[in-house]
Amino acid sequence: MAVATPAVAANQPAKNGLLAYLAARADDGNSDGAEAVRRYTAALADAPGNADVALRAYREALSVGDDALVDRSIATLLAAGQAPADSALIMLAGAARGHDLKAEDAAIARLSGGQLAVLVTPLRAWAAQERGGDPLAILAQRPRDAVSRRLNDETRALILIARGQYDEGLTSLRAISGNDQAAQDLRIAAAQLLIGKGQDARARTLLTGDSGPIAALRDHPQGAKPTLAFGAARLFVRLADDLVTGDPGPLSITLTRAALRAEPGNDRARLLLAGTLARLNRTDRALAVLNGVDKTGLYGSTVDTAWISILAGAERYEDAIRIAAPLAQPADASDLALATLGDLLLTANHPKEALPVYRRLIERPSGAARWEPWLHYAAALDQAGDWPAAREALLRAEAIAPDEPSVLNYLGYGDITHNGDVPKALAMLQRAVALRPDDSAIVDSLGWAYYRSGDLKRALPLLEQAAQASPENAEIGEHLGDAYWRAGRRYEARYAWRAAQVVAEGANRDRLATKIADGL
Repeated sequence: MAVATPAVAANQPAKNGLLAYLAARADDGNSDGAEAVRRYTAALADAPGNADVALRAYREALSVGDDALVDRSIATLLAAGQAPADSALIMLAGAARGHDLKAEDAAIARLSGGQLAVLVTPLRAWAAQERGGDPLAILAQRPRDAVSRRLNDETRALILIARGQYDEGLTSLRAISGNDQAAQDLRIAAAQLLIGKGQDARARTLLTGDSGPIAALRDHPQGAKPTLAFGAARLFVRLADDLVTGDPGPLSITLTRAALRAEPGNDRARLLLAGTLARLNRTDRALAVLNGVDKTGLYGSTVDTAWISILAGAERYEDAIRIAAPLAQPADASDLALATLGDLLLTANHPKEALPVYRRLIERPSGAARWEPWLHYAAALDQAGDWPAAREALLRAEAIAPDEPSVLNYLGYGDITHNGDVPKALAMLQRAVALRPDDSAIVDSLGWAYYRSGDLKRALPLLEQAAQASPENAEIGEHLGDAYWRAGRRYEARYAWRAAQVVAEGANRDRLATKIADGL
């Protein structure tokens, strides 16, 4: 009797597809976009009904920005009944841009039952507006939750403007608008609708301030039509902006990709997407997204700042300096441009190059009146080997902000390590800890001050607290090891030094190796 061979599992990719799939999974987010798309496309081709492959292909394609693979993955997931809820955003965006009414309604209906249901009423209102219906009737019912109310109120203000009810729309807008980034986005959207209606004068009343996008729209008016694609893109950006401060996740990418599918020229969505990819350590992909920002458009003045931020976040300081240096070169360069370049040079261990940059800043009345430039100038002087001058700068900072914990910490720690007035330094550090008790660097400073003054009983609990809170800080770990050694706890000292050595760099690693071998 023949023995039946087991069937290949339904979710098992074929041999060639399996190899491509495994290679793609092993390299998720690390390879360049073209290579990732090639691998997942091959895997999906050899396993056309495989939901697991399709889901991973969908996420990777969104990260890369390959619309063809996104659509193919969604089709596979829909056929398997396993399409994630956020795929409806992508489908809606494509339908809205192509004016496919049936597909628009189907996508909005798919959003109704999940976490994205807050978008349903505003999206239906925008669809009604574009089709000549009554969007205000759709928005008339007040939802119970605060998020839905906010989105509905913002949508109502924009739709009133779109319908020519300008004064009522502007009144509604001002009643709900604040001073944050979301409020600026809302004002820009309203101004674009007004400009599209020929209401440039009314639009200018919203375009006050010196923000780059606001100034760009004020100087070069660009109108917009009140379509579902317009409304959907702004809703998606609105939610993506709300997610900026949390952990980056797939929804942030889907929202911004959907906004770009609805409006390919939406550079606000592009900047948010680049920031999300950078926070996921996909630096090259983030920079590729920034390459798509129109430097002559509304957000052209902000793209260099985004480049610098992403490069610095990836510790590519020299690349960031190359972008920041020309921005700080002119005599009328902004305070922000000078501070940014100075901070980058200091972080990249170029304190002598940072000094003239900070000096330019503190020679201005606007810089001299703030404690931050003096603190950074002091740090550059200290790292360049001139503690007396650094201390004078710190005293200037303290005079401006006598209760600023960062200033008190630097001044007190500096005096301790440079053989200054120990009792006075201890008092400053005690005050700094009282003002900011959860700051591990400040707690470490006070513990180290006690150690230097011979008070191990007070030093050890503070150093242990700081090391537990910041295990990635090699200096704090080394301080703890030194204190353990002085207390006769040799095993624990070496353990602390080894932990510090893991995260230390260069000469610090060599010094820790010597301590581990020989002790103090």
